[in-house]
Amino acid sequence: MVNAKLKPVMPSLREKKRYLAFEVISKNRVIEPDLVTKAVRDCSMQFLGQLGAAKAGIMVLNNKWDSSLQRGIIKVSNRHVDALKAALVFADKVGNEEVIFKSLGVSGILNKAENKYLKGG
Repeated sequence: MVNAKLKPVMPSLREKKRYLAFEVISKNRVIEPDLVTKAVRDCSMQFLGQLGAAKAGIMVLNNKWDSSLQRGIIKVSNRHVDALKAALVFADKVGNEEVIFKSLGVSGILNKAENKYLKGG
């Protein structure tokens, strides 16, 4: 078998992505980003279903989680930003802690989302 490289997808055909900055409001601090990821995944599966969640391409960026401010960033398809915001309304627990997810803003550039919403507030 010959090692054939796949052709890269042209930029005009690629899925466009958005970065949704969010904040977790709770009585106690949520330190573990993995628990937040699980909560987001569970609520998106419950609200959108498997097919909808797959089309939305939801990815919580664990390395962008700020445990002191309790803020993070989720990467999502540009067509499913509103669906993700609606799904986050139904996320009420992270681990055993009762929480509220608050959407801070959306950006097409990760750097801007991080600087404007995570650090700038």
